[in-house]
Amino acid sequence: MRQPAPDPLDRPAQDTAPSRLPTRRLAELAEGAATCMSDCCGAVATASDGGGDRPSAATHPDLAALVTVQLSSGEGPIPAAEEAGEPVDAADLLVDERWPRYRALALDSGVRSSVTIPFRSAGLTVTLSLYSFRPGTLRDAPRGPVRALGDLAATSLARDRSYQAALTELDQLGAALRSRPVVDQACGIVMHVLVCDADEAFTVLRRISQTTNRKLSEVASAVVERRGRGLEREFAALTR
Repeated sequence: MRQPAPDPLDRPAQDTAPSRLPTRRLAELAEGAATCMSDCCGAVATASDGGGDRPSAATHPDLAALVTVQLSSGEGPIPAAEEAGEPVDAADLLVDERWPRYRALALDSGVRSSVTIPFRSAGLTVTLSLYSFRPGTLRDAPRGPVRALGDLAATSLARDRSYQAALTELDQLGAALRSRPVVDQACGIVMHVLVCDADEAFTVLRRISQTTNRKLSEVASAVVERRGRGLEREFAALTR
């Protein structure tokens, strides 16, 4: 016998996560880009939507430290590329005097040059930083396969974010639909106690929710459980 199709609103919460996390997308970008350039010794990819979350992935732990120093100080190729919207080339860090903290840490790690390329898609900025032990070897990085990889990664991450937002909205809709019968029952009780219409009853429930910092569904459940008993005075106070 054919089973009925599952209701998407009743799926387990763990299924709402996107199939691939941002860090995995970024790791794939960093690894793929590093193999495209023969003189590249490693790569780092980051993502930002202007909020506090800044996922990143590096092909080597020392390179991850370079990201940390840039984001903490607000200075370096990554912040510069995000602001300018175009590649930032540090062809020879031995003589480049920009970003002292970044430069010192890079040289201490053996990195002599770097290039950071920004990619933007639907409000998301992805940066790809390539590193080399030799100066002046990454000038061609912003073109060719590295550019294609970055564009694809930025588009995929933006799509993943939109998909996750859609799932979140669907979950909220499902929760609202499941709580609606209880809210309707609570409104009926309030209407009976206060002798008011449905709009006024819903306003009372919403005000209780706001003043007690509880979800509307929780307030409605409490009203239904008590059948309105002992709540007459509280209801009346909220209608004044």
